[in-house]
Amino acid sequence: MRLLVLGGTSFLSRQIAHDAVTRGHDVVCAARGRSGSVPEGARLLALDRDEPGAVDVLAGERFDAVVDVATGALGWVLDALAVLADRVEHWTFVSSINAYADTGTPGQTTKAPLCEPVLDTQHLALSDLTVERYGGTKVASENAVRERMGPDRSFVVRPGIISGPGDEMDRFGYWTARFARGGQAIVPDTPHQPIQHIDVRDLAAWIVTACEQRLAGTYDAVGPVLELGAVLREASELVGAADLRLVPFSPEVLVEAGVNPWGGPRSLPLWLPADKHGLVAHDPRPALAAGLRPRSLADTVRSAFADEQARGLDRPRAAGLTPAEEREVLHRTVPEPDGGDHSGRN
Repeated sequence: MRLLVLGGTSFLSRQIAHDAVTRGHDVVCAARGRSGSVPEGARLLALDRDEPGAVDVLAGERFDAVVDVATGALGWVLDALAVLADRVEHWTFVSSINAYADTGTPGQTTKAPLCEPVLDTQHLALSDLTVERYGGTKVASENAVRERMGPDRSFVVRPGIISGPGDEMDRFGYWTARFARGGQAIVPDTPHQPIQHIDVRDLAAWIVTACEQRLAGTYDAVGPVLELGAVLREASELVGAADLRLVPFSPEVLVEAGVNPWGGPRSLPLWLPADKHGLVAHDPRPALAAGLRPRSLADTVRSAFADEQARGLDRPRAAGLTPAEEREVLHRTVPEPDGGDHSGRN
C-alpha cells in the first residue's frame, strides 16, 4: 500500500507512519518537518500547508490511502481534497470527540447532535482555538471529506483523550511523572467521574488497518469507560514513589484555589466538571466491533512513564500543576479529612 500521511512528525501522525512502515507499506509524510523527524523508512515531503498552493506539489501523485490529522484548519482539508481526492482510494480524517454539541450526556453514539460547522478556512494555532471553533471546524472538515470522497471511501474517527508515549498535551503523562516524584499529590475528589482514553499506538494501528481493509464510516475512537479514581490509583501503584500520598480535593475547593479542570496551565488533567462528563463517556462498542483493540491501562501507564523519563520528569509541561503551584494549594487549603489512606497502596 502507498500511504500518504498529512503530518507524520509528531504523536499520532508519526505513530501512524511508524506502524505503516513496520507493516511494509510505502509511506510518504507531507509536513513542515519542524515538530520532529519522520519514522525511519518513511519519506518526508517538506511542505507548509499554511502556504497557498503548498499541496500542489502532490498533484499527479497516486496513493492507495491518505490519513489527515488537520487541526483547526478547514482550508488545509479542502486544499488536500482538491488536489488528491480523484487519485486516492481511501481517506481517513482524524476528527475529535469535541465535534459533539452535547457534553453532558453519557452513552452517546455517533448519531448524537454535532456542533454547528465552522466554515471559516483560516488556520488558527491550537492555542488560539476556542472549544466551539475547534469542534465546529472538525465537523466542517468531516463533512468536506465525506462529500468529496463519498461514504464508501471515507473513514472518520473521533478520539477523545489520546494517551501513551509522545503525548504533547501532557494530560495523561502528567500523572505518571507526578506520582513518581512522590510526596503529597493533589488529586480531584471525584473518584467515580467517568474517563476514557485510547493509547496512541492502538489508535494508529486501527487507522492503518482501516486503510488496508478500506474500512468506511464514522466512529468514536474511544476505549471502555473507566472511573478516574481507579485510573489514578492504578497509575500511582505502578509508578508512584514509596512516599507518595494522594490528597483528594473537592471540585469546589480546587476552583476556589484557581485550579483548572481538564488541561492547560495550573490544572489537574483529566478532571472534568459534572456537566462535561459526557465527553468522556461515549459508547465504545461500535469502534471495538470494528477492530479497535485497546491495550491494558497498565501497559499505557508504564509506556507513558518511560516516555516521561526519556523526555525529563521535571521538564516544563503544557498541563498540570507545577511543584510550586501544588505547594501553594496544599499550604493555603486543607481538604476535609476522611480518615482514609489515599496513597493507593495496601
